[in-house]
Formats: sequence, C-alpha cells, structure tokens
Amino acid sequence: MKLFFKGCLIASVGLLSTTAFAKETLNVYAWGGYLPETSLAQFEKQQNVTINYTTFENNESMYTKLKMLKGTGYDVVFASAYFIEKMAREGLLAEIDHAQVPNMQDTMPGLLGLPHDPKNKYSLPYIWGITGLYYNKTLVPEGITSWSDLWKPQYAQQVMLIDDMRDVFGMALKMNGHSINSTDRDEIKQAYESLVTLKKNVLLYNSDAPHVPYISGEVSLGMQWNGNGYQGQQELPDLTFVMPKEGAVMWMDNFTIPSGTEHKALAEKFINFMYEPKNQAEIVNNLGYSSATNAGRALLPESIRDNKTIFPSEDDMKKGEFTNDVGPKALAIYEEYWQKLRN
Repeated sequence: MKLFFKGCLIASVGLLSTTAFAKETLNVYAWGGYLPETSLAQFEKQQNVTINYTTFENNESMYTKLKMLKGTGYDVVFASAYFIEKMAREGLLAEIDHAQVPNMQDTMPGLLGLPHDPKNKYSLPYIWGITGLYYNKTLVPEGITSWSDLWKPQYAQQVMLIDDMRDVFGMALKMNGHSINSTDRDEIKQAYESLVTLKKNVLLYNSDAPHVPYISGEVSLGMQWNGNGYQGQQELPDLTFVMPKEGAVMWMDNFTIPSGTEHKALAEKFINFMYEPKNQAEIVNNLGYSSATNAGRALLPESIRDNKTIFPSEDDMKKGEFTNDVGPKALAIYEEYWQKLRN
C-alpha cells in the first residue's frame, strides 16, 4: 500500500526522504526591499525553487554574520564594493564561473575590472549609485550645492546623515579636499574633527529607507542615496537631489557567492537571471537605482531613462569617486574614529 502526503511517498517498506521531493532553496542575504518581488517570484516559478530572503542593515553586520558562519548559510550575498577584497582575502567568497553567467556580457564597461575585484572573480555588479545632497526646497528655499553647506549654523538639528561609515567619512574627506579612499591617519582624523563640529546640526543617522525622514518633515536637508532620493521625489516633489560641487561619494553593490554555499550552480543561474534586460529594467523601476547593463536601461520609459537623479551626467560622474577597500590598517583607523563619532 502507498500513501501520498505533502509530496512524500510513504511505502509499506519504509519512509522515503522528503528531500527527494522538496524544492531546492536559494538563500539570499541583502538589504530589505532590495530585490524586485516580481523578479523573485518569476525565478522561483521558472526554476521550481524557493527563495529564502534574509535582510541586514549594513555591510558591517553582513560581514560579521558571514564571518561568524565561515561563509556558510547563504548562497547569494550582496556587498558593497569596498567589502569585496576583504571578504575574498579572508576566504569568505567563492569564485564566480563567468561561463555560467553569459548575460553579464552586457554589463556597462565602467563597472567591471575595478580595484576591488580587477578580474571580477568574486563579484559582479548589481546596482551602482551616488551619495549626494538632499533637501526640501520648501524648508530650504535658498538651496544647497556643497557638502560644506550642511555645516551652516542655521541648520541646527535639521540634518540627516546616512548611517554608513564610509559615506560619512567620504563626505568629510571630499569637503577637505582629500580622496574618499584616503589611508592617511591625519586626513581621516581631520575628517573626524570636521564631523564633530557638524554634530550640533545632525538630528539623526539613517540607512533604512533614508528618504522617509525627509518626506515626514523630520529633517530638512542632509545626505541621500540617489535611488532613495528618487523614491522620495515620487511622494514629495519638493525634495531635491544635488551632486555636491566637491564631488559625490560613489558606490556599487555586488552579487557575491559565499565560499560555503551548497547551491553554487543555482546561485549562478540566479545572477544570470537578474542580468536579463527585463529584470535589469525592473530593478530601476522598483528601486530608483541604476542597474548594471545597457539593455536594461534601454527598456525604461524616457522619464526614468533620462532622469538625472538616477542617471547623473558624465561631468558629475567625473567629479565623484568610487568607494574602494582601504586595507585593514586604514579600516581600523576609520572604525576607531567612527566609534568615537557615534558615541
């Protein structure tokens, strides 16, 4: 006699393993609201798998968790560029087989071969963006154009900073005329001292939906990621995103596959799937951030394709600088001063 129960075959001679019938699971670790739900649902249906989507708040907490688990527990992990070299060096990342991700060939050339992973052995671009200035033109009718404007005394308790160490120090380094990737202790200390003087203007730090405090009127001006800037503008058109004249902090988030993955082939299928033009366009439509390929942008409506908040001009891009790994010694200096600043 045979009985079927929830996909398991029960025979008179014994109980067969449920794993023979269970769906394979892809464990994804990313920021919240970071992947288009429609794309995830389509991949689950196409591959007959389940996606287990777990979230983190920032790169530091992601790295700490992955380090603690020794690269196990997840199959696709998203990480900003400046964490890639560190994670690869510590054996936390598997090499990505480019032959299994043919859709990557359409990646914008400027996003490949960057210092954090020159051969893209361990990472492939997901989205890229800009940390710039943001303000409500009703509350700040005079407008702002420079990082240094945030220090003006009339903005006491009105400023929001992104809750990201490298973004905040990058802003202060740029304002002081240095590279956002400085490894010089004196320059990092000078940035810290500048940020201490900014404290009287800072109401809060936020990296979880950072456009919301501007929409609610809790803050008037401050830092913003351009994609969240675009999202905020859809609800409150008075919100304005500005490329600071000193140059913006630029960043790129990446697909990675942890070294302890149990589903590497499925992870590579997922990355390849997300590189399909329709999914690249869906990323921009959903997040307001620039995706990695040319074909994806071509599918967007003109109002989004030509939006300067999402896709800044080449001149503005030239003024900016990508955040890169600064090495363990310099990173320890940043962390030392970040803790002092936040405490």
